[in-house]
Amino acid sequence: MAENEEKRPLAEHEHKKVVRDGDAVLKQFDSTYPKANVFNEALNQVRVEETDLNLPHVRDVRQHDGEWTIVMDYIPGKTMAEKMEEDPEHAEDYIRQLVELQCEVHDHEAPDLLPSLREKMRRKLASGELPVDPSERYELQSRLDSMPRHKKLIHGDFEPRNIIYGEDGKMYIIDWSHASRGNASADAAKTYMVLMLQHGKDLADFYLNEFSQEAEIPKQLIQRWTPLMAASHLLRTNERHKEFLMGWLDVMEGQ
Repeated sequence: MAENEEKRPLAEHEHKKVVRDGDAVLKQFDSTYPKANVFNEALNQVRVEETDLNLPHVRDVRQHDGEWTIVMDYIPGKTMAEKMEEDPEHAEDYIRQLVELQCEVHDHEAPDLLPSLREKMRRKLASGELPVDPSERYELQSRLDSMPRHKKLIHGDFEPRNIIYGEDGKMYIIDWSHASRGNASADAAKTYMVLMLQHGKDLADFYLNEFSQEAEIPKQLIQRWTPLMAASHLLRTNERHKEFLMGWLDVMEGQ
């Protein structure tokens, strides 16, 4: 393989990019990204490595010119998102596989010392940057406090771009930066929201029905988490999605 192919970017986001380097993946953070967040992300992934789930393992955390990099295994293959784009007629089949794999994740009790989803969300709801009025903030905080307390392993961003069909025939889950312990319904609500934003209402609703049946969780319990997930996502979304997410906060008025 040519060197420029091995070094090609795999993904790029604000403050970070993911680059392949031979049999490794380099997740590179710019100099403004907090050092503590880099090490916390690496540590979360290392803790999930204690399970029997298929995921790339962390090899190293290093610094160069003031910028931190997490070095992980490279998993050759295609993401579920790529396969869905190539074969849209079978999108529902891929969503069924996504649901089965997500339920496998939730079958695991979270490894010791993973952060609590509830506490992470509590801090986000208290943030002065959250664009909600005091009444909305109070309603969101009250809703969070009323949710059942679970200790399941939660991925936090379980969606087609984070599933790789490996060339070895296995399915791998990547990007565990938001891993936590908490309620499976919350994780499903986040997936539902992301699918709605990326693939539209029909496929998102199909996912919700499939997950509800597979996990034996009423859809209403998952939907109770959607305003909380929307509020959390507002802190790092773009303007294009902001209006949509603000609309999901209005769901509270009818519940």
